[in-house]
Amino acid sequence: MKKSVLTRYRTMAYVTGVLLILLCLGMIGKYALDLSGADGFTKVVSIAHGWLYIVYLVCAFDLGSKAKLPIARQVWVLLAGTVPTAAFFVERKLTREVEPLVARDGAPAAAEAST
Repeated sequence: MKKSVLTRYRTMAYVTGVLLILLCLGMIGKYALDLSGADGFTKVVSIAHGWLYIVYLVCAFDLGSKAKLPIARQVWVLLAGTVPTAAFFVERKLTREVEPLVARDGAPAAAEAST
């Protein structure tokens, strides 16, 4: 598996996680604190999170299929972008599990290129 597959997934996990936290903060500001600017902020962040979550799904599915994750594990990774802060924990755990696959596949290619 190429390192770029893991990098794309990690990037989108962080982006999705940050946007979801911002969305939660915006909702608290809008409904609990009744802040005047929270409505516009919430609208922009929710649209951005929605579209970028789709990109996250594509990247997570690509990584899961190339890493040959079991279906239940794949579903959990896909849903991690909908639970605030879950994307950060799932990303870290999945990266630790998948990095050996990247190193193992990358090492022979580097050795072949030097000969």
